[in-house]
Amino acid sequence: MDAPPALGALDRRFVNVLRWRGAVLALAVLAVAGIGELILADQGLLNGLAGVPALAIGAWLTFVAPGRKFGHWGFALDDRELQVAHGWLMRVHTIVPIGRVQHIDVSQGPIERACGVATVVLHTAGTDHSRVAVPGLSRDAAEGVRDRIRSAIGASPW
Repeated sequence: MDAPPALGALDRRFVNVLRWRGAVLALAVLAVAGIGELILADQGLLNGLAGVPALAIGAWLTFVAPGRKFGHWGFALDDRELQVAHGWLMRVHTIVPIGRVQHIDVSQGPIERACGVATVVLHTAGTDHSRVAVPGLSRDAAEGVRDRIRSAIGASPW
């Protein structure tokens, strides 16, 4: 039996995408905390009871969590399958046989486009886990993965 391929890292620019997403979430947390601060001030309670924890959470979401999340992603592609692994507490390792792929998308949202990365999305037969995504690839690498899988699908006996 062949040894499993080593999982490669995503494009480093994906950390910036994760930071922007964290910053947007942090703004939502801070907005809710701002409303909480107004309610607490109206009750005569100490200022900062909602704001200080919200600032700490926002800093974590924007500066700490993205790097940690990035470090727990990996993928590998060979002629038979795509492997994607992510997560720390709940580690998920998905293996997609190339013969099961029905179609492939390369997508970029506005933040991804600004940071120069893309996501490859494989759609397979079935209902559970029929969509497998590999985020954080350079646009050229994402298109290369798509083209390589498309070629392998054409050569597949299925």
